[in-house]
Amino acid sequence: MNYRRLGRSGLKVSEISLGSWLTYGGYVEQERATSAIHKAYELGVNFFDTANVYERGAAEKVIGKILRDYPRESYVLATKAFFQMGDGPNDKGLSRKHVTEQINASLKRLEVDYVDLFYCHRYDTETPIDETLRTIDDFVRQGKVLYVGVSEWTAAQMEDALGTADRYLLDRIVVNQPVYNLLNRYIEKEIIPLGEAKGISQVVFSPLAQGLLTGKYDSLASIPADSRAAKLEWVKGEFTNEKIAAVKKLSAIARELDLSTGQLALAWILRQPNVASALVGASRPEQVEENVKAVGVKLSEETLASIEEVLTSVQ
Repeated sequence: MNYRRLGRSGLKVSEISLGSWLTYGGYVEQERATSAIHKAYELGVNFFDTANVYERGAAEKVIGKILRDYPRESYVLATKAFFQMGDGPNDKGLSRKHVTEQINASLKRLEVDYVDLFYCHRYDTETPIDETLRTIDDFVRQGKVLYVGVSEWTAAQMEDALGTADRYLLDRIVVNQPVYNLLNRYIEKEIIPLGEAKGISQVVFSPLAQGLLTGKYDSLASIPADSRAAKLEWVKGEFTNEKIAAVKKLSAIARELDLSTGQLALAWILRQPNVASALVGASRPEQVEENVKAVGVKLSEETLASIEEVLTSVQ
């Protein structure tokens, strides 16, 4: 395993990290979740990601229970808050009230005294940014949160957050968690340049485009009826015959390099120095092993050019 610094901080995280979105506490039974997390740790993954909203806290409970087997100092644990957690008017967002209640609830479910990283899961247009950042800074000063992050914020929103933090001497954000993969490259235009200039790393989710970039689908008709790609409408909408055709071409490039399509996709992401880690969601230990093999793979300029040629067909 290789490790990269998280933004301008001194914290080092594994280039492959393990998430729990749409997996632990819901779609994946406890035994398989346990095996996947143990395998990840065994292979050098030290970065585990969850959120309060994942299965309404159930994912945090699963991860917390499994990670109790390991020394707390040996892993980096991240959680988030923003989305609806109850029926009340204050059960969502980034207000002082909601953030305070959710961080304390997450710590309880995770069975830890602190989380290494707390993300603002989305931008809250209804709460002043200084209120949010000051609240998180209070938790940093208490030792309950070590580093501050955001997820899917725009470059302008992150610039505002940095300016606010500097103005009031609050802890600065060091990481953003956006979607990024071969088929979704929006962060290359503004987000990555900002991150490079301001010391904000990207920890990217959906690096395999919800399984599309594993190369296992020959057509829309081949998607299993019981898969997430078939069950979840927003995932299904991302799958098109045009994209599947492009992935077939990427698979051919991968075979020439003796890589799986997924390993090629992950290695392509990790070519970006501003990306600290690619966040995978594995439901089986074999998937973790497969993904980790992408670490250390260097793609030649010729290979990158061939990939770029394929991607132009779906842009």
